[in-house]
Amino acid sequence: MSPLDSLRGALWSLWASKLRTFLTLLGVVIGVGAVISVMSIGRGSREAVTQQIESIGSNLIFVRPQAIRDQNVRGQLGSGLTLSLSDAEALADAPNVAGVAPEVNSFAQVQAGGNNTATRVLGVTPSYEQVRNFSVADGRFITDTDVDARSLNAVLGSRVATTLFPDSDPLGQTIQLNRRPYRVVGVLKTVGGGGQGVQDDAVLLPITTVQTRLVNQRQAGGANPVQLITVQATGEKTMDAAKEAITALLRERHRITGVDDFVLTSQDDLIAARTEVTNVLTILLGSIAGISLVVGGIGIMNIMLVSVTERTREIGIRKAVGAKRRDILSQFLTEAMMLSIAGGGIGLGAGFGVARLLEKLTLSGQAVQTLVTWDVAVLAVGVAVAIGLFFGIYPAMRAARMDPIEALRHQ
Repeated sequence: MSPLDSLRGALWSLWASKLRTFLTLLGVVIGVGAVISVMSIGRGSREAVTQQIESIGSNLIFVRPQAIRDQNVRGQLGSGLTLSLSDAEALADAPNVAGVAPEVNSFAQVQAGGNNTATRVLGVTPSYEQVRNFSVADGRFITDTDVDARSLNAVLGSRVATTLFPDSDPLGQTIQLNRRPYRVVGVLKTVGGGGQGVQDDAVLLPITTVQTRLVNQRQAGGANPVQLITVQATGEKTMDAAKEAITALLRERHRITGVDDFVLTSQDDLIAARTEVTNVLTILLGSIAGISLVVGGIGIMNIMLVSVTERTREIGIRKAVGAKRRDILSQFLTEAMMLSIAGGGIGLGAGFGVARLLEKLTLSGQAVQTLVTWDVAVLAVGVAVAIGLFFGIYPAMRAARMDPIEALRHQ
């Protein structure tokens, strides 16, 4: 019996039981579609995390104060008061450093006329604009003059500007922050979701203004602390050298002989940590979706066993007229493979379609990002075919081993 004859026989058999064939296909379609859509969400989330972190700048190293300890209770990272503005100024001259952006942040209620909003207040220097990749749409950014004079000038994120001044130009107008008036000198470009989402929902002030008027914390020597120093290395290849230079300089300035009172992390560290989380979730969800593939395989096995039982006399007649075991085995395996291949192909299209539909959804104000790659598609369809072959072997072998005399007696 030629492969073409086996294919024709399998098509005729499947077409004769359309509803049963459709329901069996449905199990495989759902399984493959679920795997592809879930994996596309995981891949898309990983890609979104990478884009978000890279959007805040390039070749960045984040220097934070070490967590403080109070009665042997460890505080939150960055809760210490070990970094100062003078540290940031010293790091600007370190080898392999292209830029330094110190930061102090707080939360406050901001008012303008009858409108108000609770938002994040960032104390920054002029270098913050370049290092952290912030862009001004109207007006200007914080200047050295603002920092030196501890001025009451403010730059608004686009969302804050729209909330406080929905019907007017915010430039030159006054906002109230902790009952003090601040003049709006700039509005940042709209970024939307992503790593720079903070840019839209923030008020930027001179770092010295925030240190003296909002945070009001001091180190033991009287210096005003900063909560974060972002250092931009000269290039990707100089990141390690820049880290070593930063560590050596801060240890020397802080006269450290034991445990460092600061912590260094890079963009690569953040990407690796968050990617690991998304990978674990993707594998977990993909495994759950893969269960439906196994269920689809069991459905194939079930329909093939039923088909063998219903066609017992047919099998007996075929054997009586000269059909060999391999002919019977080939026909039933071909049926199982056709079910799995057809289900895998339809499921592939369904998975792509679901992934595209998911991209139109938004969760917590952020669009769902999916990424369908061909390796996932090939893997899902390949697993579906393998499962169809695996679950089709037993029914095919059972049919091939039938005794023709017993099969002819079957009613």
